[in-house]
Amino acid sequence: MTKKNKKKMNFKSFIGMFFVYLVLIVFTLWILMPFSLVLLTSFKGIVEANSLDFHWLPEKFTIQGYKKVLEYDMGTAYEGVPLIISGFINTLMIVIPPTLLGLFSSAISAYAFAKLNFRFRNKMFALLLATMMIPGTILLTPTFIIYNQIGWVNTPLPLMIPGMFGAAACVFFMRQFYLGIPTELIEAATIDGMNYFSIFFKIMVPLSVPALLAQALLGFIGGYNDYLGPLIYLQDPEMYTLQIAMNQLKSYFAGKNVPAMMAATVISIIPTIVLYIIAQKRFVEGVATSGMKS
Repeated sequence: MTKKNKKKMNFKSFIGMFFVYLVLIVFTLWILMPFSLVLLTSFKGIVEANSLDFHWLPEKFTIQGYKKVLEYDMGTAYEGVPLIISGFINTLMIVIPPTLLGLFSSAISAYAFAKLNFRFRNKMFALLLATMMIPGTILLTPTFIIYNQIGWVNTPLPLMIPGMFGAAACVFFMRQFYLGIPTELIEAATIDGMNYFSIFFKIMVPLSVPALLAQALLGFIGGYNDYLGPLIYLQDPEMYTLQIAMNQLKSYFAGKNVPAMMAATVISIIPTIVLYIIAQKRFVEGVATSGMKS
């Protein structure tokens, strides 16, 4: 290749990378602008936030919005604890157990579908995937009737127990990951006298930590952001999750204290952002390596 052709290729590569980064920067700004508006509004005064004369930056920074949010404790399960903190605690108590147990159920099922030979394996897996095609809204009424009949309404059980049995999407994701692990490794472990459970816990789990963390993070965020489930099943204000508490705060502050509502939004977002920052490397690694086959 001549020097002229090399320069031409380098120039084309530069132009291509320039447009890729330009598009990424534009989309990043598009995503960050609404959040930055929420964040900056949370530091404004009530009069300035309601003013038609819009300013991006607050004329005077104040934390009165955060103070108001942390003062509101009506209907909480914990005496003297603000509603938003009470909702956060309830959310963690409801979301963490099904996230962990559901991840275990999904992972061990995916291991079976990927590495174990048994009758009707492919048909059962196809049936499992077929359940993903059923819209969740269709099942709302029958599931509510069932839970009401067994006395689970107004308890956290409908939000916790089903999730402990895993999720079809998680099984599919983990199965794709396990297909990338050489079968010879499993065969060698079997020859050494390890049973299926030992292979799963001592070989498959350590090798799939990035994928497991990715699914745990997605499952946690899905439960953390769930609004419809708690709205239907939790009728006692003391059991309200964060999303229901946010709705109550919205009703209380609507039209009266916009900065306080924006402050509540910021507080509710902080845990998921911190969690993602901590697990970002593993999360990206888990998503990137799924579906790779040996």
